[in-house]
Amino acid sequence: MLDFETCNAARLRRDPSFDGRFFTAVNTTRIYCRPVCPAKHSHTKNVNYYPTAAAAERAGYRPCLRCRPETTPFCAAWNGTRTTVERALRLIDEGVLDTGNVNDLADRLGVGARHLSRLFAKHVGASPLQTAQTARIGRAKKLLDRTTLPITDIAFQAGFGSVRRFNATFSKLYGRSPSSIRRPKR
Repeated sequence: MLDFETCNAARLRRDPSFDGRFFTAVNTTRIYCRPVCPAKHSHTKNVNYYPTAAAAERAGYRPCLRCRPETTPFCAAWNGTRTTVERALRLIDEGVLDTGNVNDLADRLGVGARHLSRLFAKHVGASPLQTAQTARIGRAKKLLDRTTLPITDIAFQAGFGSVRRFNATFSKLYGRSPSSIRRPKR
């Protein structure tokens, strides 16, 4: 555990490098916080420091509702909406949007389709469908480079519903047909 002066200085600065390394407990409110909590600073004489959230709770303090100290840094709850987007990206890589739609993906994540689209715009900068299309093209490009499979098989294995759609999407992105990108056989 860090000494009182170090913890107090970090709390007063709201130093993010100390987030998760100690917890501030306020005797008058019986609430404990993270050092980065945006709440008004308590008087130093009313403050104790604990090495973990569990230690603060064991001492009779309850978690702050603003900074959520019961969640440790980098856990799913602490990461917030970024975790939802990461789960969505994993599902997209697994091909969920190859057979379903954005509503199905949103339902699996427990959010609405519009909210999921807003999260993607914020964190990814593209819609879920655009992200899925990029993933499909990436899988197809890998198959073109590494295998001798026919173009038809590549289109379906990459997640496209038709060869025509595969050719159109590929040509739009690369400015040429998939067969012209394929590396020559050795």
